[in-house]
Amino acid sequence: MSRVRSGHGDPVQGVSGVASGRARVVTGSKHPGRDLVSRSHAPPSAGPFVTPALEVSGLRKSYGGVPAVDGVSFRVEEGTIVGLLGPNGAGKTTTVSIICGLLPPEAGEVKVAGAALAGDTDPAKGRLGLVPQELALYEELSALQNLRYFGALYGLVGARLAARIDWALEVVGLRDRAREPVKQYSGGMKRRLNLAAGLLHEPELVILDEPTVGVDPQSRHHIFATVKQLVRDGMTVVYTSHYMEEVEALCDRVAIVDGGAIIAIGRITELVAQHAGKGLALELAGTAESLDAAERAGAAHGAVTRDGRVLCVTPSAGLAPLLAAIEATGATIARIESRQTNLETAFLALTGRGLRDAA
Repeated sequence: MSRVRSGHGDPVQGVSGVASGRARVVTGSKHPGRDLVSRSHAPPSAGPFVTPALEVSGLRKSYGGVPAVDGVSFRVEEGTIVGLLGPNGAGKTTTVSIICGLLPPEAGEVKVAGAALAGDTDPAKGRLGLVPQELALYEELSALQNLRYFGALYGLVGARLAARIDWALEVVGLRDRAREPVKQYSGGMKRRLNLAAGLLHEPELVILDEPTVGVDPQSRHHIFATVKQLVRDGMTVVYTSHYMEEVEALCDRVAIVDGGAIIAIGRITELVAQHAGKGLALELAGTAESLDAAERAGAAHGAVTRDGRVLCVTPSAGLAPLLAAIEATGATIARIESRQTNLETAFLALTGRGLRDAA
C-alpha cells in the first residue's frame, strides 16, 4: 500500500492497494466546501475550441512484444457519458489503467481538462475518480470506516470529510447501513459502496469499470439513476460494460475497442446505421455439408455471419437471388425473420461472433 504526496503536500495522487490486493486511484479534492449535487453546469458547447474533459492520444502498450493497446485515441466532452465496449482481451482494461495512471504508456498522452498527466504524483489526477471492476473495499470494516479511510487518502479532513461521507452514503442509498461490516453486505450493496468511494473526493471525470457486475435489478437501477444525476450535475463519465442495454440506456457516444485499437466510435444511432445493417435471419435445415455450402452461397450475395444453423444475412442485391442460391446447395430454409438492428448487432458485426476468453 502506498501514499504519494502531491506537489501541494496532500497525501494523495497515488495508488492505494487494499486488503484484497486490488487498487483504487486516490486523488486530491478540488472543490473544498462544495458538493457536486449543488453545482450547475451549462450543457457542453459544440464549438471547436472547447477543451474536452478527457483527451486520449495515440496510447500504446505491449506485453512481451504483443500490443495490448495500439494507438488508442478518443476524446470525451464535459458533461457526457462515453461507453467503452469490447470483447475480452480487446484492450479496455489496459486503456483504463493508463488513463488512471496505474500503468505508464509506451507512447501517447492523456489529458484531463487540457492538462497532460505526467506521472503518478501529477496534481491533474485530482480531477479523476476510478470505480474499479473488482471491489476495492475492506470487508472487515464498516462502510463508514471504509469511506473515512479513503477520504483521508483523498486529503479530506474534519467537517469536509464528514460532509462528503454523508453525501456519498445518501447518494448510494447506504446511510442506514453505514455502520455494518462490509462483509455482511449483499453484492449489490458492495457495488454501491464501491461507487461511493470513487465519488467521495468529487472528481470531475469518473471511470466506471463494469460497475453493475453481479448486482440485483434494484441496485442496478439505483446505480443507473445515480450516474444519470451526476452527469446532469456536471460530471463526465467513461463507462465500460459488457451489457449492451446499459450502454444504450446511459451513453451519449460509444467507442468499440478490439485488437487494442478503437475500430468504431460515434453516437449509438450512427454506429447502428453504419454497421448493423438491415438484414435477415435465416434458420436452415440440412446436413453439415449443405449448411457450410449455404454459408458460402450467402456470402456471395451479401454480408453473412453464422451462428449454428442460423445465417444472418444483409443482401447486397435482391432477396430472390440470395434465397435461390442458398436452396441450390441442398439446405432448406425453415424460417425467415427480419433481423433486429441495435447496438449489439453493430458490435457483433464489427468484432465477430466467436468466443473470446480473457488471457
